[in-house]
Amino acid sequence: MRQIVLDTETTGLEVALGHKIIEIGAIEMIDRKFTGRHFHKYLNPEREIDDGAKEVHGITEAFLADKPKFADIWEELERFLDGAELIIHNAVFDISFLDSEIRALVRQGLAPQRKIEDFCGVIDSLAIARQKHPGQKLNLDALCRRYAVDNSQRQLHGALLDAEILADVYLLMTGGQTNLFGGGNNANDDPAGHNDNQIDQSWEIPPLKQIMASVDDLASHEKMLDLLAERSDNGPVWRREH
Repeated sequence: MRQIVLDTETTGLEVALGHKIIEIGAIEMIDRKFTGRHFHKYLNPEREIDDGAKEVHGITEAFLADKPKFADIWEELERFLDGAELIIHNAVFDISFLDSEIRALVRQGLAPQRKIEDFCGVIDSLAIARQKHPGQKLNLDALCRRYAVDNSQRQLHGALLDAEILADVYLLMTGGQTNLFGGGNNANDDPAGHNDNQIDQSWEIPPLKQIMASVDDLASHEKMLDLLAERSDNGPVWRREH
């Protein structure tokens, strides 16, 4: 399965007010493994950026002045996304902006009439998080804390960095590889006793390989226990408990 983890930064929050995309970052995975392929562009929106948005991502009009417009990169982006399943945190937001940019191209005669969901599937990781952790804070920083994902480089929002972080969060949230043996308490357990990092059994996970101790291994183990017995008052715990 080909999946693309995608994030955007914009000039403001409301697409209905004419706000536009100024950065797109996307990471490719096939069968839940990173391929090394990615898409990343800064875009000139040809309009001002809200002060509140600048505080979030730190991107200025001056920085974007010489960057391409959405029309310049659309064909490349379309080829990268075509047929993939998109993973987006709060997908409604990003999809609404992408569809708005496409509609603008259609009006200019630069693209056929279509929407993102006409050629891509969409998974909203925020909706998944709400199902798993109802009533909890579920922004990307909060999920990084919950799943122990390093986001120390995220001083400001950035589309490519956020896509990389979201990819790690999504894989843990949907596959869970942190509680390999199960059955015990975990620092990420919620107060009700549900372990957030339990393995999702719907995924096909190979059984653990068992490696038995050889005769030489057992002999070496006994020698070590003898040494511990000589050097301690109470003897090795292993022999007291077994």
